[in-house]
Amino acid sequence: MRWLNHWLYKLKKKVSRIFKFMNIEKAISDANVILKRNNIRSSKLDSEILMAQAIKSDRKNVILNLQNKLNNYSLIYFQDLIKQRSSGKPIAYLVGKKDFWKYEFKVSKDVLIPRPDTEVIIEEVLKFSKNKSKLKVLDIGVGSGCILLSILKEKKDFYGTGIDICKKSLELGKINAFNLGLNKRVKFFKTDVDNFNYGKYDLIISNPPYINQIDLKYLDKGVINFEPKIALNGGLDGLSEIKKVICKSSKLIKIKGKLILEIGFDQKEKVKNILRNKGFYINKVIKDYAKNDRCIISTKI
Repeated sequence: MRWLNHWLYKLKKKVSRIFKFMNIEKAISDANVILKRNNIRSSKLDSEILMAQAIKSDRKNVILNLQNKLNNYSLIYFQDLIKQRSSGKPIAYLVGKKDFWKYEFKVSKDVLIPRPDTEVIIEEVLKFSKNKSKLKVLDIGVGSGCILLSILKEKKDFYGTGIDICKKSLELGKINAFNLGLNKRVKFFKTDVDNFNYGKYDLIISNPPYINQIDLKYLDKGVINFEPKIALNGGLDGLSEIKKVICKSSKLIKIKGKLILEIGFDQKEKVKNILRNKGFYINKVIKDYAKNDRCIISTKI
């Protein structure tokens, strides 16, 4: 055992000598090369964000202190983060958070990462509810809570309910609600949409799984390998969960209440027909920032 201890001591000294002269700029430069080699498009930005995570700071501080030396722990942690990012793991999962609308949300591998394109839902809600108060809002498949909580944050007298079948998603939603000071205006329930029969709502929103099983394999590797498939898989035609949401919403929504559904870029006509068959009037189809059909707004008649 003495020889082993001696070997470990020498190795530790050697590693310390190597790490001693590694500053933030050099570590980021090396990481940038590694990420580029693994086809990570935002390699420099990601390297800076992950460095901020490793040294428990922010990106601005990283950029202002590039000549600062890294301690052994921070460098090892940073290199591990870069290794994971090289495999395609989304940066939001590595840092455990994601900005959405005006707010920061905690995320984990148990929830979909909030997308900027989904923010069009918040924009539309704020437009049609400008002069409305005390609305009851239901989010089916609430996930991290980013949509529901962003609405509640903007509308101070709205009340929300979020349902999801994933316990860990709901735990995250509750944490985000608490962090945003909304825990007294929102309730969360662990349930499948088919079994939820609580209350009547002025507004129902949902971003259900809508990708068909065939197209799943063509998704970006960061999505298909790391994000929860249960939140992506919409069945053989991509419409199985959408149909459930519309069917249940037709029973839970008040007359003249609004239903806002996020959809796939090629699902508009099929979803409009399903909505009409369940007693909804189609108000409009909203395009996302890439000009693809993104959500349908309808009214219960």
